[in-house]
Amino acid sequence: MRKMIFLASFAGVVGAAVLAFVANIAEPAMPPAFNPPVNPYPNGVYATGILESDQPTGSNVNIYPEVAGTVTRILVSEGETVDAGTPLLAIDDSVQRATTEQLQSQAEASLAQLEELRAAPRPETLAVADAQVVSAEAAVKSAQEVMQKRQAAFGLNPKAVSKDDLDTAVNALATARANADVARRQRDLTRAGAWVYEIRNQERQYTALRKAHLAASAQLAKYTLRAPRAGTVLAVTAAVGGFISPQGAFDSYTQGMVPAMVLGTNQGDLHVRCYVDEILLPRLPGPKKMKGQMSIRGSNVKVPLEYVRTQPLVSPKIELSDQRLERVDVRVLPIIFRFASPPGIRLFPGQLVDVYIAE
Repeated sequence: MRKMIFLASFAGVVGAAVLAFVANIAEPAMPPAFNPPVNPYPNGVYATGILESDQPTGSNVNIYPEVAGTVTRILVSEGETVDAGTPLLAIDDSVQRATTEQLQSQAEASLAQLEELRAAPRPETLAVADAQVVSAEAAVKSAQEVMQKRQAAFGLNPKAVSKDDLDTAVNALATARANADVARRQRDLTRAGAWVYEIRNQERQYTALRKAHLAASAQLAKYTLRAPRAGTVLAVTAAVGGFISPQGAFDSYTQGMVPAMVLGTNQGDLHVRCYVDEILLPRLPGPKKMKGQMSIRGSNVKVPLEYVRTQPLVSPKIELSDQRLERVDVRVLPIIFRFASPPGIRLFPGQLVDVYIAE
């Protein structure tokens, strides 16, 4: 019995020793996927950089519509190269189109009235006026003959024609002459055409309607968003059926308003925009001596940088999505470098990189 207890104890001690030995065996560390960025300069200035399209001034073009409405068509795709003026997307313009067509019809009707006034008198109207003058003059001649006959009869025998009949004939002649005078004046008025003030008034009405139609047409054109310049479509945030406004489109990822589209230059031509902390600005060299190196995150690639320009405005450092509500105390100076794209690695606008600038 004692022997068995001794053997069991001995086996437990051996097992514990083996387990302790196995547990203390150190596994070899796995090599890192990439080396952390290292300052290549003795006193280099570190800055966070973001890749953007190669542009002479400013940054990527954020495109916002000038009108609000529902997107009916997306006419381009991300990564597509477009020329200046290329239609990018269409917004529902049914109401504005109807308004434009209505104003066009009103302007055309006003123009027709103006041309009618300028073309007056109408030949057919003038012919009617001339006929009315002839008819009135014939009526005068008939009334005059009646009066003369009655005057002659009254002169031969006063009892043959009553005084009332003679007065009636005289009055009829006077009325016929007055009607003939009115007909001649009406003919002259018709022959003179439209009054100059009527033409001027109609001209102004037509001008006002034409300009209203042009304004409506210009507003209608804004329902088609066009490329302000040649470039590459970097991002399309609007969707067919979605609502966009001059504030942009709602982004479900950031829960904020973003541009409807972002336009940049060719993706093969990239710059890096560095944001240097204001505390480090005294350590920066002059523009002619400035150089830098960029480390691409997730790789061991180091890319030399060539100085392009400094945006001479120190502004708050914005890193979060909701830029308007973020409160920061750090202010930075943007510096732009150019570089040659390294072979074998694809880079995209908006990508963050680490930058070291020689002091």
